[in-house]
Amino acid sequence: MKDFWYTHPIRVRYQETDQMSVVFHGNYVTWFEIGRTEWIRSMGYHYRDIEDKGLLLPVIDLAVKYVSPAKYDDMVIVCTRMKECTPLRIEFESQVRKVTNDNFLSSEYANENELPGDLLVTGGTKHVWVNSNFQPTRISKVMPELYEVIANS
Repeated sequence: MKDFWYTHPIRVRYQETDQMSVVFHGNYVTWFEIGRTEWIRSMGYHYRDIEDKGLLLPVIDLAVKYVSPAKYDDMVIVCTRMKECTPLRIEFESQVRKVTNDNFLSSEYANENELPGDLLVTGGTKHVWVNSNFQPTRISKVMPELYEVIANS
Protein backbone atom coordinates (compact mmCIF):
# COMPACT_ATOMS: atom_id res chain seq x y z
CA MET A 1 0.00 0.00 0.00
CA LYS A 2 2.70 2.44 -1.00
CA ASP A 3 0.18 5.07 -2.09
CA PHE A 4 -0.85 5.70 1.55
CA TRP A 5 -0.06 9.29 2.58
CA TYR A 6 -0.11 10.45 6.19
CA THR A 7 -0.55 14.20 6.77
CA HIS A 8 0.43 16.34 9.72
CA PRO A 9 -0.69 19.98 10.14
CA ILE A 10 1.67 22.87 10.83
CA ARG A 11 0.80 26.56 11.09
CA VAL A 12 3.69 28.69 9.86
CA ARG A 13 5.25 30.53 12.79
CA TYR A 14 6.85 33.96 12.50
CA GLN A 15 10.32 32.68 13.40
CA GLU A 16 10.17 30.26 10.43
CA THR A 17 10.03 33.13 7.94
CA ASP A 18 12.82 35.26 6.52
CA GLN A 19 13.10 38.93 5.60
CA MET A 20 10.98 38.25 2.50
CA SER A 21 8.12 37.07 4.77
CA VAL A 22 8.31 33.55 3.34
CA VAL A 23 9.31 30.33 5.05
CA PHE A 24 13.09 29.95 5.13
CA HIS A 25 13.99 27.12 2.75
CA GLY A 26 15.73 24.99 5.41
CA ASN A 27 12.55 24.73 7.47
CA TYR A 28 10.99 22.44 4.87
CA VAL A 29 13.66 19.82 5.64
CA THR A 30 12.69 20.04 9.32
CA TRP A 31 9.06 19.65 8.33
CA PHE A 32 9.97 16.53 6.31
CA GLU A 33 11.47 15.12 9.53
CA ILE A 34 8.33 15.98 11.49
CA GLY A 35 6.32 14.20 8.80
CA ARG A 36 8.44 11.03 9.08
CA THR A 37 8.23 11.06 12.87
CA GLU A 38 4.46 11.45 12.83
CA TRP A 39 4.14 8.83 10.07
CA ILE A 40 5.81 6.20 12.27
CA ARG A 41 3.83 7.41 15.31
CA SER A 42 0.61 6.88 13.35
CA MET A 43 1.61 3.19 13.13
CA GLY A 44 1.92 2.89 16.89
CA TYR A 45 5.68 3.38 17.27
CA HIS A 46 7.63 6.23 18.82
CA TYR A 47 11.01 7.05 17.36
CA ARG A 48 12.50 7.19 20.87
CA ASP A 49 11.50 3.55 21.44
CA ILE A 50 13.23 2.59 18.20
CA GLU A 51 16.40 4.38 19.32
CA ASP A 52 16.16 2.66 22.71
CA LYS A 53 16.44 -0.64 20.82
CA GLY A 54 19.74 0.59 19.37
CA LEU A 55 18.46 1.55 15.92
CA LEU A 56 19.22 4.88 14.29
CA LEU A 57 18.00 6.13 10.93
CA PRO A 58 20.33 8.76 9.46
CA VAL A 59 19.52 10.56 6.22
CA ILE A 60 21.82 9.50 3.40
CA ASP A 61 20.12 11.45 0.60
CA LEU A 62 17.81 14.46 0.45
CA ALA A 63 15.85 15.98 -2.43
CA VAL A 64 13.78 19.18 -2.26
CA LYS A 65 11.96 21.03 -5.03
CA TYR A 66 10.43 24.40 -4.18
CA VAL A 67 7.26 25.15 -6.13
CA SER A 68 5.65 28.04 -4.24
CA PRO A 69 6.42 29.73 -0.89
CA ALA A 70 4.55 29.37 2.37
CA LYS A 71 4.12 32.55 4.40
CA TYR A 72 3.59 33.51 8.01
CA ASP A 73 0.37 32.10 9.51
CA ASP A 74 -0.36 29.86 6.51
CA MET A 75 -1.87 26.51 7.33
CA VAL A 76 0.14 23.73 5.74
CA ILE A 77 0.13 19.97 5.93
CA VAL A 78 3.22 17.83 5.66
CA CYS A 79 2.39 14.77 3.58
CA THR A 80 4.58 11.70 4.03
CA ARG A 81 4.60 8.26 2.54
CA MET A 82 7.07 5.41 2.29
CA LYS A 83 8.33 4.93 -1.22
CA GLU A 84 10.57 1.88 -0.74
CA CYS A 85 11.64 -0.33 2.12
CA THR A 86 14.18 -3.10 2.60
CA PRO A 87 15.52 -4.53 5.86
CA LEU A 88 18.47 -2.11 5.52
CA ARG A 89 17.06 1.00 3.84
CA ILE A 90 13.92 3.09 3.70
CA GLU A 91 12.92 5.91 1.39
CA PHE A 92 10.22 8.52 1.99
CA GLU A 93 8.40 10.93 -0.29
CA SER A 94 7.26 14.24 1.16
CA GLN A 95 5.09 17.15 0.15
CA VAL A 96 4.16 20.37 1.87
CA ARG A 97 0.77 21.72 0.84
CA LYS A 98 -1.10 24.89 1.75
CA VAL A 99 -4.60 24.06 2.96
CA THR A 100 -7.74 25.66 4.36
CA ASN A 101 -9.32 25.11 7.78
CA ASP A 102 -11.25 22.13 6.41
CA ASN A 103 -8.05 20.15 5.73
CA PHE A 104 -5.90 21.39 8.63
CA LEU A 105 -5.71 18.12 10.52
CA SER A 106 -3.83 14.85 10.64
CA SER A 107 -5.32 12.46 8.17
CA GLU A 108 -4.61 9.62 5.77
CA TYR A 109 -5.12 9.60 2.03
CA ALA A 110 -5.18 6.60 -0.26
CA ASN A 111 -3.22 8.24 -3.07
CA GLU A 112 -1.56 11.45 -4.21
CA ASN A 113 -4.55 12.59 -6.26
CA GLU A 114 -6.61 12.89 -3.07
CA LEU A 115 -4.19 15.20 -1.24
CA PRO A 116 -5.83 18.55 -0.49
CA GLY A 117 -4.54 22.06 -1.01
CA ASP A 118 -1.88 23.64 -3.16
CA LEU A 119 1.52 22.02 -3.61
CA LEU A 120 4.35 24.16 -2.17
CA VAL A 121 7.30 21.78 -1.87
CA THR A 122 8.02 18.22 -2.91
CA GLY A 123 10.93 15.96 -2.15
CA GLY A 124 12.09 13.04 -0.16
CA THR A 125 14.74 11.38 1.93
CA LYS A 126 16.64 8.11 1.84
CA HIS A 127 17.85 6.47 5.05
CA VAL A 128 19.85 3.48 6.20
CA TRP A 129 19.27 1.63 9.47
CA VAL A 130 22.41 1.65 11.64
CA ASN A 131 23.35 0.65 15.18
CA SER A 132 24.84 2.98 17.79
CA ASN A 133 28.28 2.52 16.15
CA PHE A 134 26.79 3.67 12.83
CA GLN A 135 27.24 0.25 11.26
CA PRO A 136 24.46 -0.84 8.89
CA THR A 137 21.93 -3.01 10.71
CA ARG A 138 18.97 -4.99 9.42
CA ILE A 139 15.79 -3.81 11.11
CA SER A 140 14.26 -7.21 10.36
CA LYS A 141 16.68 -8.76 12.88
CA VAL A 142 16.60 -6.08 15.60
CA MET A 143 12.89 -5.17 15.48
CA PRO A 144 11.14 -7.69 13.22
CA GLU A 145 7.71 -6.54 14.41
CA LEU A 146 8.43 -2.96 13.28
CA TYR A 147 9.81 -4.15 9.96
CA GLU A 148 6.63 -6.15 9.42
CA VAL A 149 4.48 -3.05 10.06
CA ILE A 150 6.59 -0.82 7.81
CA ALA A 151 6.97 -3.34 5.01
CA ASN A 152 3.21 -3.92 4.92
CA SER A 153 2.18 -0.27 5.07
